[in-house]
Amino acid sequence: MEPVRISKLMAQRGLCSRREADSYIERGWVLLDGHPVTELGAKALPSQEITLRGAAQQAQDTRVTILLHKPMGYVSGQAEDGYRPAASLITAASHWQGDRGPQRFSPAHLRGLAPAGRLDIDSTGLLVLTQDGRIARQLIGADSTIDKEYLVRVQGRLSAEGLALLNHGLSLDGHALRPAQVQWQNEDQLRFVLREGRKRQIRRMCELVGLKVVGLKRVRIGRWRLGDLPVGQWRYMAPHERPDSGAGAPRAKTGGASRGP
Repeated sequence: MEPVRISKLMAQRGLCSRREADSYIERGWVLLDGHPVTELGAKALPSQEITLRGAAQQAQDTRVTILLHKPMGYVSGQAEDGYRPAASLITAASHWQGDRGPQRFSPAHLRGLAPAGRLDIDSTGLLVLTQDGRIARQLIGADSTIDKEYLVRVQGRLSAEGLALLNHGLSLDGHALRPAQVQWQNEDQLRFVLREGRKRQIRRMCELVGLKVVGLKRVRIGRWRLGDLPVGQWRYMAPHERPDSGAGAPRAKTGGASRGP
């Protein structure tokens, strides 16, 4: 069994992101079999126990995750081609009045806030932005099993064979797509549920079966639903909405030394 970088092991175990792991190691907040890890790039065997000091857990608990109803004309990530990033919509004025959570907007909530997944510039709907590497990994990690639901308005004729191919059998860029759930929502709108997110995947899938997408809206990511959130407004993730199956996201084990430096 070969040693692996501790930061990589921490990310694989859902304790934090690799970048966060390096930050915790620098602060002395990581314990390997009960002993502090102080060297960046240090390695460990996969069988060894990695725990975090209480200070690391406290730092994680202050990080926020935001749900935004992205309008058309905004890019998910950094500004490009003159288009504004979706994160620029997150202000005190655009905080949804229907958000019943205890958190109040602070400019500190914008630091390190990054989209966990993409939504095309000409698509609308639910976009998740987070400061928490654990949440990001669960949503967009290679082993993510969280599904995303879309309502897709189309033009064109779709045969029974074409509908079957949308559910399973198409390939993009030389790679077979995972099985999807695709069905008619009404006479001109399809409902897609996917567990992957290739670039412009739904639009390209529809093109392969002779359809043109004229409207695309993401309405759900895992247990998070767009619901009544108005276009251009946002709310905080509620504790019960964390994207794992339990009451909260994977919690880091805390070592006996609960006080950080």
